[in-house]
Amino acid sequence: MSAFRDLEHQGWNAAANEYDGAFARLTSQSVPEMLKAVEAGPGVRLLDLACGPGYVTAEAAKRGAKVLGLDFSASMLAIAARLNPGLEFVEGDAESLKQADGSFDAVTMNFGVLHLDHPDRAIAEAARVLAPGGRFAFTVWAPPEQTAAFRIVLGAVARCGKADVPLPPGPPFFQFSDAAVSKKALETAGLSDTRVITIPQTWRFTKSSDLFDTMMAGTVRTAALLKAQTPQALEAIRGAIEQEMTAFKTADGYALPMPSVLSSGRKPR
Repeated sequence: MSAFRDLEHQGWNAAANEYDGAFARLTSQSVPEMLKAVEAGPGVRLLDLACGPGYVTAEAAKRGAKVLGLDFSASMLAIAARLNPGLEFVEGDAESLKQADGSFDAVTMNFGVLHLDHPDRAIAEAARVLAPGGRFAFTVWAPPEQTAAFRIVLGAVARCGKADVPLPPGPPFFQFSDAAVSKKALETAGLSDTRVITIPQTWRFTKSSDLFDTMMAGTVRTAALLKAQTPQALEAIRGAIEQEMTAFKTADGYALPMPSVLSSGRKPR
């Protein structure tokens, strides 16, 4: 297991509960467009990779799909099973699936590609298990200039701390935010009819301190970056983030634009 994979695996097992509490209201906003992209509906055999707490899996099941949720985090799967009794969830590696060739009509991965050591392998595996004519879709975050939370946090780190702290090397976090990169990855895996769209989303918080607290407790890579700062720098970063949050104040809290990028393709018949 690589150092990066170990970081992600251990990190998500530890952060699962906080992720479910803080990110559900955000990442779930991508689900309708994702299920539309893979044409999820009655009888469709759907594999939800990096399913986490099962947001996509559950919604696909409501639409009549025959679903299987897969994740490498036992903690995430425990939450998924608790939230969705009666649905099937299994522990597995998205980069090396045990499922047979052509065994699904649809494969989804909602933000999971961001946490893989070799995302291209997972995309190739998704294509392999698709039946001819089946569709694959995955989401990532739009780049920091469009996603307020990342712009705020990464900007605060750059100003008040160090962005080049020693962390296990992993794939560039925003590589698939680029439509050309996503299309190439899908086409390299043998998929056609590729499409990339941006989904408007809003992340809402009650307090100005919520963003920092969520990034510390409910993420892995961003949390590792923050935890690698000196105590003095971390406090300065916290203060800078809270100050930046004031620009997004609303009548009942804070609202941050957090669009996602949805990429999809079809396996030729």
